[in-house]
Amino acid sequence: MHAFGQILRTEAKLHLRDWPTILTVVGLPVVILVVLGAIPALREPSPDFDGQTFISYFSPSLLVMTLAVTGLTALPSTLATYRERGMLRRLATTPASPAALLVAQLLVTLATMVVGAIVLVVVARLAFGVPLPAHALGFTVAFVLGTGALLAVGLLVAALARTAKAAQAMSVPLFMATMFFGGVYLPRFMLPEFLVRIGDWTPPGVQALLDAWTGTAPGVLPLVIMAVIAVLAGTVAAKLFRWE
Repeated sequence: MHAFGQILRTEAKLHLRDWPTILTVVGLPVVILVVLGAIPALREPSPDFDGQTFISYFSPSLLVMTLAVTGLTALPSTLATYRERGMLRRLATTPASPAALLVAQLLVTLATMVVGAIVLVVVARLAFGVPLPAHALGFTVAFVLGTGALLAVGLLVAALARTAKAAQAMSVPLFMATMFFGGVYLPRFMLPEFLVRIGDWTPPGVQALLDAWTGTAPGVLPLVIMAVIAVLAGTVAAKLFRWE
């Protein structure tokens, strides 16, 4: 337990020194929110968004960005770099097992996601009057399952990639697809209906987050799909993961 605590502290310190990643996760969605929020028309309620403002409608998509950039790019790249440099192999000869490093990385990544989400929600509320998530339980469940699915996919990429470059080559298309289906590149109301449905079932499940944010209990099917993705991708990643 002492060895794990030491690894966790070390990973946290290394992560806090990685300012480009932190600024991207926490700062970029907020910057986009502020830029869009500076446009008066986007702060006016519209029937196109069920009486919401565009900023309120778009905030869950920015949350998708916060989660995806960490779970699908930073996590796989870090673990692949550790493997490529032989750090995992060397850890296997010490009391601190490679599994401890893996768990520590997951905890640090999850903490970053949570902080990024909180900052986005708070800024949206204070700066533009975006309501806080109204269905607290539904939002928590959707966030946990969606985040779990993203982390599991990120671990799968890390399990398959032998080098940091390979991890990046695999994770970038997944990240871009997640952003597209999550409504970051184009607002979801501009997408064809079948693409919107795909976005509902693509981690982290933007529609479930949107429903819970506006006060509606998220649909059961998208939550079940997130749970299934988390279990399946996590199981396959565990079977394929190699420490060297």
